[in-house]
Amino acid sequence: MSKDMTYAAVMARRPEIMKKAAGLDFSVFESGSIAFDYERMMKEAGFTIEEIQKIQSEHGVGNTPVIELKNITALARKLAPKGKGARIFIKDEAANASGSFKARRASTAVYQAKKLGYKGVVTATSGNYGAAVASQAAMHGLKCIVVQECYDSKGVGQPEIIEKARKCEALGAEVIQLSVGPELFYTFLTILEETGYFNASLYTPFAIAGIETLGYEIAMQFREKYGRDPDVVLATNAGGGNLTGTARGLKKAGAQSKIVAASVDLTGLHMASDKQFNKKSFTTGHTGFGMPFATWPDRSDVPRSAARPLRYIERYLTVHQGEVFYMTEVLATLEGLEKGPAGNTALTAAFALAQEMDQDQMIVVQETEYTGAGKHIQPQLSFARENGIEIKFGDPKDEVAGQNIILPSHPSLIKVNDADVVGMRKSLIKNALNNYKVIPTEEDIEFLAKETNSDIEFVKNTIESLDN
Repeated sequence: MSKDMTYAAVMARRPEIMKKAAGLDFSVFESGSIAFDYERMMKEAGFTIEEIQKIQSEHGVGNTPVIELKNITALARKLAPKGKGARIFIKDEAANASGSFKARRASTAVYQAKKLGYKGVVTATSGNYGAAVASQAAMHGLKCIVVQECYDSKGVGQPEIIEKARKCEALGAEVIQLSVGPELFYTFLTILEETGYFNASLYTPFAIAGIETLGYEIAMQFREKYGRDPDVVLATNAGGGNLTGTARGLKKAGAQSKIVAASVDLTGLHMASDKQFNKKSFTTGHTGFGMPFATWPDRSDVPRSAARPLRYIERYLTVHQGEVFYMTEVLATLEGLEKGPAGNTALTAAFALAQEMDQDQMIVVQETEYTGAGKHIQPQLSFARENGIEIKFGDPKDEVAGQNIILPSHPSLIKVNDADVVGMRKSLIKNALNNYKVIPTEEDIEFLAKETNSDIEFVKNTIESLDN
């Protein structure tokens, strides 16, 4: 008798499908309430730093260079108050095999799939991670399927996403392109069930453990070259894995660096809206992913996400689309480095943040990505114009996502805005209560304090305010 493949039936089988495809039983880490044993999950399903370094070194991943952006630092100092203008560095993750830091995630995920005897891997992603999984799968001799949310209902795809599909196919993956909507996850589940392949999710502990070497390397490289840790490590934030893995690696190295997140402000645009899908010029690294995933990590494609950014974020900065496009051009023309848009989100925030900090301090933007035909500024801006977005020079603070892109008329206009991290912590607690519908135990309260990088008093006060 054939299986029921209706949407409702497949979604009902989700726990069974995911358990079989993940090579990991998430239920063993559960408490039966809100809390789960996050550190045990990471320890038992992850790898040591040394093991990951060996895996990555054998597959074209890791040990990427740190580059000081002396000319951009000089520009920041011209605009900063006297004595201000921290030194700005980038960790050049475009040097990885597939051209982004996501090769680190893929290296451990695909290694695990091979180790457990899976014949292939599947991932649902619009971009760099698909290319990373395809690259690592090719090295390990595994099949690879990338399920990509690519088009609106009219069949129009964003240049950056189409570019990434080209890269995935070039690396040997089968790419299944879908329009925006719930069919992405349904299709993903059916493929996992039909093929019996490994779920190379962005959010498993295998994937997040792979990024820990990034933070660890930053600490070691700065100590070797400069005799100390960087003052601030700035990470572009979307689903949270980038920041989580980097922060965990820094902590394993004993670094005291401040962890700061950065996202493009796309307030007002709904990420699952067909009509608004092509009104944005950034496919990742924006608030449409950054805020929801920070305040409820378990909305991902595994039962318990290993990406839990609010555990580590100390400050969350937002910038505008026009500012990031501008800084992408600045990086190319002043430093001779042509990089894709995601890492340049954090670079934009770093340029503004450096002007608040002393000249003897150091900021490192912890990742860059490759660039290609669809990722360049001009195709992105041309596509925006085709979709009715006004492009002009002026003050980026007047930018309205979905209506215009304002390139700064002068670099002094590049600013950062602080997201309400305290409000986000409260939202996570509220979401936990709403999703589990239980009276929180003392264990739950301790867990939520860790989840929100706060304390038990903060959690209890937040719960009390929700009750009122």
